[in-house]
Amino acid sequence: MSVKTMKLCILGFGAVGTGVAKVVSMKHDELIEKYGLDLVITAISDRSGAAINNDGLDPELALETKEKTGKIAEYPEFGVAGIDGIGVLNEVDYDCLVEVTPTNVDDGEPTQSHMLKAFEDKKHVVTSNKGPLALNFKTLVKAAEDNNVIFRYEASVGGAMPVINTGSESLAGNTISSVQGILNGTTNYILSRMANEGSEYESTLKEAQELGIAETNPYQDVEGLDAACKIVIIANSLMGWDVTLADVDRTGISNVSSSEVKAAVDDGYIIKLIAEAADGKLTVAPMMVKQSSPLAVNGTLNVTTFKTDLADEVTVIGFGAGSIETASAILGDLVYVGKHGGE
Repeated sequence: MSVKTMKLCILGFGAVGTGVAKVVSMKHDELIEKYGLDLVITAISDRSGAAINNDGLDPELALETKEKTGKIAEYPEFGVAGIDGIGVLNEVDYDCLVEVTPTNVDDGEPTQSHMLKAFEDKKHVVTSNKGPLALNFKTLVKAAEDNNVIFRYEASVGGAMPVINTGSESLAGNTISSVQGILNGTTNYILSRMANEGSEYESTLKEAQELGIAETNPYQDVEGLDAACKIVIIANSLMGWDVTLADVDRTGISNVSSSEVKAAVDDGYIIKLIAEAADGKLTVAPMMVKQSSPLAVNGTLNVTTFKTDLADEVTVIGFGAGSIETASAILGDLVYVGKHGGE
């Protein structure tokens, strides 16, 4: 088997970016053996600057540098302080951009500019960043098509749960008429605890924050913004819709009371934050689902049910967040690019 080298530029070195470096290091030899794919990281950036070496960085040294100093710019010999993402893309030799900077749901920047720059430079892009996709999906997809490059974003929707690939590949030939799912692990954890323990929303949120399941500022999760971004991406990519975040009718979980949760449980139901694309409408809201439903998953699990014409209902379940879990989805997309992205 011939071996193909694919050079990666990683923009963003937080939880997801470090996860990508870990799995690239961990799976390096296995990827060569199984797929003839040699993944080489030539640049990594964070807020401090970047590390750039066109012959390849040592992912373990990059992780060690980040852990010890908090700054990838401190990477020995190849660290560059103060350079931004566009500056890195101008400097580095790479084949595929891994865009994992923090999500911005207001204007999608700087992620969108990073991706458009990569497309214009005829580079492939793999991302976990849902902001630009929820705001300007068609623009990004068209830019990739116009430049004849691959654009993959499995990790932007379900973390390790394969939503996009299931809908576009495993269900190819099917018409997907509706999608329902739990697309946010934080809210699912909170509502599961409220149902199982009878606890109030505020105390359960505090517990989730102490455990690192909820962010210090949990607004995007608990008010349904995270799930709304994801259902927009699903509707656009799998159902052929042309929608943005502004088209979602959104209600969060902050007003769900323990008495409402208990009443639902007593009637054989459970309250979940459900994201739905059906009948031309996008909705994110607390809904009652039967306790026997495939949607009644506990803890931080995510779940998605596709309603199709040929396969009826198909449900996938998995972890929707986590450093290694999300990196797993990114790695799958990188293997796809390696197989289909030409020389």
